[in-house]
Parts: sequence; structure tokens; C-alpha cells
Amino acid sequence: MKRIYNNNLSELYSKEALLEHDKFLKKEKFYKIKLTITRLGILLIFFALWEIAGDLKWIDPFLTSTPSRILKSIIKFYSEGSLFRHIYITLYETVLGFILGTLLGSLIAVILWWSDFLSKVLDPYLVVLNALPKVALAPIIIFWVGNGITAIIVIALLISIIVTIISVLSGFKEVDNEKLKLMKTFGASKFQILKYLIIPASIPTLVSALKINVGLSFVGVIMGEFLVAKDGLGFLIVYGGQIAQLDMVMMSILILSLIAYLMYKIVALFENKLRHKY
Repeated sequence: MKRIYNNNLSELYSKEALLEHDKFLKKEKFYKIKLTITRLGILLIFFALWEIAGDLKWIDPFLTSTPSRILKSIIKFYSEGSLFRHIYITLYETVLGFILGTLLGSLIAVILWWSDFLSKVLDPYLVVLNALPKVALAPIIIFWVGNGITAIIVIALLISIIVTIISVLSGFKEVDNEKLKLMKTFGASKFQILKYLIIPASIPTLVSALKINVGLSFVGVIMGEFLVAKDGLGFLIVYGGQIAQLDMVMMSILILSLIAYLMYKIVALFENKLRHKY
């Protein structure tokens, strides 16, 4: 009789737990839907007010453009067959600069972590290079590597690589010393410490570096396109400003914003996979 009572009680608790879990999942789903709708609502209200303000001359549409004028500009470039070419060039340069900056920066950070002496030697140089405005180096880079895509990618690389080195190396050095001592006590090699402790413990830092590099790569690419490009969204921004076509400028800025958001979401998906893995 007691066993039957305990079984019934266990089943009751299991059902209650399942019901609570279902309520929690529904609540989370509703919260995400509400969050998405609110974000889209803010964006739609912003564009609607922007359009109304331009139509009613509250703002000068020549200086600020309007969503309808930007849409016409997009349709015009699309019909001319040049829209996706400009987007592709900027995206290609940005992705390449982002990948190179992240990989090379992380590799150099590993080397500096491996050699404490080398890290201390190069520390003041990294500080100076990080503080130096990279745009000041752009004319020199153009003379060194030529006037083209290579110069743009190098500028993007220079802007992102120093920040990556500093942030990743700082993450490596913040790993718990007690865990380091424990692994050394058990005779772990430096490579094993790096593989099984340093890198897994520094995942949040690595992900933060990726998120920062998305923005920095765009900054470098647009800066380079301002100076040397004949194609790309950065070129359209400069060219539109020169010929007083601010619809073209605003169109390029909005497309850049969309691309940056999509790249950020890709990094966020990568972050989720890493967190589940480690």
C-alpha cells in the first residue's frame, strides 16, 4: 500500500514538473516573440516618422533623404546591375579582413602567451600601435602595396589585428592561476595547458574579439574605400557626397548597417555552438 502511494506521489510530482516546464517554455517563447515585435515596431515607427518628416518638410529631404527616396535609389542601382557588385566587393573585403585579423591576431596572442619574455618585450609596442590612428598609415600602405583591393584589406587588417592581440592575450592571462598550477603539477605540457585549459576558459574573450572585429573590419574597409576604391559601398558614400546625391549616401549606409547586423548574427550563432561544445 505504501509503495503504491509513493508511486502515485512520484507520478503527481512528475506531471507537475512537466506542466511547470511547459509553462516556462511558453513564457520564454512569448517573451522572444514580444521582443522581436517590439524591435520591428521601433524600426517601422522610425522609418514612418522619417518619411512623414521629409514629406511635411519638418526636415530637409535633400540633406537627410527619406525611406522612399532611398528605395528609389536602390531600385535604380539594381536596374543598372551595379548594386550587388558594390555590395559584393565591400562584403568580400570585409570578410577577408575579418578572417585574417581574427586568425593572425589570435595566433600572435598565442605566441606571446607562450613566451612571457617576448610578451613583455612587445607590450609597449602593442600599446603604441593600438593608440596610433590607423588612418595615418593609410597613405603609406597605398604606396607599399598599391592602389587597389590589397590596400583596403591591409588597412582593415591593421585596424582589427592589434585589438585582437591585446584582447585575446588579456583573456589568456586572466585564466585561474590555481588551475594552471594544478595542470603543471600533473605534468601537463604547455601545449596541453593551452588546448585543455587556456582556450576553453577564454571562449568568452575570443567571442568578444570576434564581435569587435566585425565592426573594426567594416571601419577599415570603408576607410580604405574612401581613399582608393572605384567600387564598393564606401566608394558610393564618397561619390554620392561629391555629387550631392545624398540618397546614394543614405542607401549605402543602410545597406552597410544591414550587412553588419547579419555578420553579427552569424558570430552570435558561432558563439552558441562554441558554448555548447565547451
